[in-house]
Amino acid sequence: MMGRGARPGTVVSAVSAPAPAPPGVNADPLRSGGAEQAPTAAGIVVIDDQSPEASLLADFLRGAGYRRVATLSGCAFTVQALEEARPDLVLLDLGMTRADAFEVLRCMQADRVLRHVPVIVLAAQDELASRLHAFEVGAADFLVKPLDAGEFARRLRNALAAKAYRGQVTHTDPLTGLPNRESLLLLLDEALERALQCGTVGAVMQFGLDRFDQLGDALGPAVSDELLQAVSQRLLAGLRDSGVAGQASASSATAVLTRGSGDEFTVLLPVLEGADGAAVVAGRMIERMAAPFAVGGYEVFVSCRVGTAVFPRDSADKDMLLKQAGLARHCAGNVGRMSSRGFKFYTDELNAQSLQRLGVERELHHALERDEFRVYYQAKVDVASECLCGAEALVRWQHPWRGLLDPGEFIAVAEDAGLIVRLGEWVLREAMRQTAAWQRSGLSIPQVAVNVSSQQLQRAELYDEVREALGAAGLGGSALCLELTESAIIDSGAQVTGTLEAIKRLGVQLSLDDFGTGYSSLTYLRRFPIDEIKIDRSFVSDCDSNADSSAIAAAIISMAHALGLRVVTEGVETAEQLEVMRDSRADALQGYLFARPLSADDFGALLAMALPKTPGGAATPLPRAGG
Repeated sequence: MMGRGARPGTVVSAVSAPAPAPPGVNADPLRSGGAEQAPTAAGIVVIDDQSPEASLLADFLRGAGYRRVATLSGCAFTVQALEEARPDLVLLDLGMTRADAFEVLRCMQADRVLRHVPVIVLAAQDELASRLHAFEVGAADFLVKPLDAGEFARRLRNALAAKAYRGQVTHTDPLTGLPNRESLLLLLDEALERALQCGTVGAVMQFGLDRFDQLGDALGPAVSDELLQAVSQRLLAGLRDSGVAGQASASSATAVLTRGSGDEFTVLLPVLEGADGAAVVAGRMIERMAAPFAVGGYEVFVSCRVGTAVFPRDSADKDMLLKQAGLARHCAGNVGRMSSRGFKFYTDELNAQSLQRLGVERELHHALERDEFRVYYQAKVDVASECLCGAEALVRWQHPWRGLLDPGEFIAVAEDAGLIVRLGEWVLREAMRQTAAWQRSGLSIPQVAVNVSSQQLQRAELYDEVREALGAAGLGGSALCLELTESAIIDSGAQVTGTLEAIKRLGVQLSLDDFGTGYSSLTYLRRFPIDEIKIDRSFVSDCDSNADSSAIAAAIISMAHALGLRVVTEGVETAEQLEVMRDSRADALQGYLFARPLSADDFGALLAMALPKTPGGAATPLPRAGG
């Protein structure tokens, strides 16, 4: 490990050179070890309360080529005084009369920085008890005076070389070769000290990869590691593009990219002309992330979020700065391939929002335990006949004092809190239970669609959960349609194809939701066993007034039909939009023109009105809103 003054990645070898021998050093030239090249960068501090002897030893070290040599009286020893000297190695005299050398060792071991500085204890006598005690409290070596110059030089060299190696290992991420979190903390200490002394401004930027855990599950550990290596190179290239860094490991005055745990990367910008400069750096790095990654035979798109805390404006405490940057990253929006979003500065308002979000997360846990969720149902309507042809199950939260909450107010929190899988399982079981209850009462709804989150799709247990939900309700697979998002299947890749094909063999249909808003690749429509696509409402909302939107919707519908897929359009609210969808030959629709999401009881009443009254009879077209 390094002292505060050492740089991550610096390797120093210490060797001897001829020099005048101080008292206690055997100057026999036949045993001096020769005139090898001594290091010039290593900092050595001599701690002794016999000032003349300490000064002579310091002179010997300078004569041997060590340029940064300092002495410190044992009685004046403090952790702060030693840290300010920035030692790479300490020579500690055990024979101090006005200070306890063992207490000095204990103080160093208790300090986060100094505990990693090697200490060579010098003693007038070779007493076993003293030697063992010195090693017990942290000494790296023990030498008896008078010192042999050659042995002394080699002991110094070995201690410094071992420290440099430990520093390299401890301060470097083994996967990417970037400085790690320990290195970041040391450099951030220095940057904060400089900012407070010189009145400069710096920033900490934290990068996180969206859906990396799901990608890792899909790709496997080896390919995930390859992806992280590729990401580190992209981010480093973006940092260089910004003109603030040229190396992977930075000096104290230049920017540095570091890697923490998992997918967390952090950029330290020690000096900025202004806080806005951080946004420029982030923009360059985000640009580098836009192209797909080719890893393990897969083409993978990776978006990221970036949160920034500015020092000393936001805080002068390194732990608080990292917490603030992490909070800003968490609150930043996703970054698409063509988007400049995903970058956010820390503010006090974000902190308040975070506390509120934690409150929602806590309430969500209780909501699952207290059965506060409800399933609402929105009708699917056949475009040609305007008759009911199915429904989509939509979760709502019956909050004890905030009332009925839409998914937008809690689904994202549930995903981040790891609750979405439990919630999704509950919705699936409840929707199937309700479907069976309608059937038993003579209301045989053709099919109910249930949304499946990306986290659910990643789990191999999804097949068993679907089969068990159908079995518990006594339903066949044709009663269920699972709606998947484009991002979910893209993130999952070919790894879930087997699961989806097994679910298909149960008779369950698969629908691709929000088509047109993401990558919308024909490759995915061919790779996965999809039966239906749902055109996003953004193409429907203005299709009656915007020729481009209607043309895009018509092209998607034509393409889907050519692939043998059904097409459902969402967000149909006007008769004019319905006519455009009819002219474009859409198969089914959802929208407020016919029905809003309804509670199970209200939807049951709608079924009673719309479904055929007798076997083989005709269904009743749904009334339009206001009709």
